[in-house]
Amino acid sequence: MNATPISGTDVAKNIELGIKRKVDDLKYKYKAVPGLGVILVGDNPASKYYVATKEKVAARAGLLSFETLLSKDATFEEVAKVITEYNNDPKIHGILLQLPVPKHLDSDKLLDLIDPAKDADGLHPQNQGLLVTGKVGPRPCTPLGAMKLIDVAMMKQSKIGDAASANFLEGIDIANLPPVDLKGKRAVVVGRSILVGKPLALMLLERNATVTIAHSKTADLNGVCKEADILVAAVGVPELIGKDHVKPGAIVIDVGINRLDNGKLVGDVKYDEAAKVAGAITPVPGGVGPMTVIMLISNTVANFERNYERLS
Repeated sequence: MNATPISGTDVAKNIELGIKRKVDDLKYKYKAVPGLGVILVGDNPASKYYVATKEKVAARAGLLSFETLLSKDATFEEVAKVITEYNNDPKIHGILLQLPVPKHLDSDKLLDLIDPAKDADGLHPQNQGLLVTGKVGPRPCTPLGAMKLIDVAMMKQSKIGDAASANFLEGIDIANLPPVDLKGKRAVVVGRSILVGKPLALMLLERNATVTIAHSKTADLNGVCKEADILVAAVGVPELIGKDHVKPGAIVIDVGINRLDNGKLVGDVKYDEAAKVAGAITPVPGGVGPMTVIMLISNTVANFERNYERLS
């Protein structure tokens, strides 16, 4: 068996076009445009790259972008002041504090200061609570992106459209597709972080999957993983998941991104091995990463809509 690759790059481009159409409609309806405010503290090269990428995607999708760059020595009060200014700016509907922040800053306390209604990352405790209780609100971007990739993989497996075609996504508006019901599916999430593992498990439960969270203390990880129709690796250990972890035909979502000593980027899954057993699999790079970015933009637009609907 050779797994179908699920390209996050292609899916994200498809969603971006759908968001652009929506932003055009919202601009006509409300005479206003969604705005993303980004705060970057320090000069971490990876963070600078991610911020630049997010701003480029936002611009292509028709959003306004606002950016504040602070030195690596910025105090808590200086960062908090910018967050407050963004909270009070009616042109900004999504606020992103780029993580990680320098070690002398308490990122949890800073994230708590973001207006939950303007939370673009879905990481505010209030929004985490909305996820737990199944209520509407911004969802964490990486798990949200992973769920979209699962939807695409399920569509391919159920032969909706031409599953063998390289142009499978052509004519399909992924951004506005109803979520796929995962009733009867067994899902295993390897990883229990608050950023990915825990919220993703809750999102899978919302879709009626039967969910197991595995982690470093799990006995017989191979056996647990091999029960999964949907296997998500989000533990941050290079190439932990091999072919012996994968149920034949399973959907494998690799959230991990790790740089080896030789400079090569790999995921938490041994791609070449797992692809021989799985039914569908995401690559690294080019899998979940681009989806995280486009979900940030999607959350910002959704915040904008909720804000204007509340005022209407």
